[in-house]
Amino acid sequence: MAVDVVVFLVRDTLRGQFQFKETITQAWFIVRVSVAPTLLVAVPFGVIISVQIGSLASQVGATSFIGAANGLGVIRQGAPTVVALLLAGTVGSAICSDLGARTIREEIDALETLGISPIQRLVAPRVVATTVIALLLCGVVAFAGVLTGFLFNMLAQNGTPGSYISSFAAFALPSDLILAEVKSGIFGAMVGVVACYKGLDAKGGPKGVADAVNASVVLSVVLLFAVNVIITQIYAVISPPRLG
Repeated sequence: MAVDVVVFLVRDTLRGQFQFKETITQAWFIVRVSVAPTLLVAVPFGVIISVQIGSLASQVGATSFIGAANGLGVIRQGAPTVVALLLAGTVGSAICSDLGARTIREEIDALETLGISPIQRLVAPRVVATTVIALLLCGVVAFAGVLTGFLFNMLAQNGTPGSYISSFAAFALPSDLILAEVKSGIFGAMVGVVACYKGLDAKGGPKGVADAVNASVVLSVVLLFAVNVIITQIYAVISPPRLG
C-alpha cells in the first residue's frame, strides 16, 4: 500500500489529478483533533525532561550543561515521539474507524466496482495530509518543549538564562532539527499507511472496526519505536556527537 501511495502521488501530481481538495480537508481535520492534545502533552513533557536532567546534572556537578541536554533531548527524541504517539492515538484511530466503517458498509467495494481505486481516492490524500501535519507539529512541539524547559529551569531550578542558552547553542546543530523533522515525516506516513490498511481490511461488522482501530494504534506505536531506534542509530553513525 505504501508503494501504491507513492506511485499515485507522483503520477497524479504530474498529471494534475491528485486529490488536493481531499488532502486539505483531511489536513484540517488532523489539525483540529491533534493540535490541542499535542500541546497539552508537549508542555509537561518538557517539564519532566527538565526535572530529570536537572536532578542528574546537580548530582554530577554539571549544571552548566542542563540547557544542552534538555534542549537536545526535546528536539531529537521528545518532539518526534510526542507527535508520533498523538497522531497514532488520535488521527490514526479516526482514519481507521472512518475507512473501516466505509468498508463494512461496502462503500469500498462500490468504488472498486466503478473502477475507482480506494488507494488513489481515499488513502493517498490521508497519508499525505498526515505526513505534512506531522512535519508542522514537530516544530511546534520542539519549540514548546524547549521553551517550557527553559522557563522551568529559570523559575524552579534557579538556573541562569545565559548558561542555559550558551550550553544549548554550543551543542545544538541544525541537523538536530532536521533529524526531528525527518523522523516526524516518516512517523506521520507510517501512521497514515497503517491506519488506512487496517481500516480497509476491517471485517465482521462494528466489532471488526473496533478491533481494526485497536490493532492500528498498537501496531503504529510498535513500529514507531522500532523505526525510531534505527533512525537514531543511523544518525549517530553519520553525525557523531559534538564535543563542547
